[in-house]
Amino acid sequence: MSSNNHPHPTPANLIRPHKQSMAELKLRRLTEHNARLREDLARPRVRVSEASLGLIKFCTGTKDPMLPSIWGSSGKNADPFAPPEKGCCNLM
Repeated sequence: MSSNNHPHPTPANLIRPHKQSMAELKLRRLTEHNARLREDLARPRVRVSEASLGLIKFCTGTKDPMLPSIWGSSGKNADPFAPPEKGCCNLM
């Protein structure tokens, strides 16, 4: 019997499928990463100057009872964070 008729697995033959699966795994990871980057690229962007201008307009136009140094003290009726004047619940 010749050894050429029945090839035995050699270390090179055993490693080759593993290398292919690693290459496929790397390709799949790169493809997924590329897809995530494309999603990020498609996301709408706002310039920092526009966002900061909008934030300034909101802060100067919206009264905040937590900032009495800027807006002055508000009465308990106007403060949504003030404790209720009555008990916490009503019994009937």
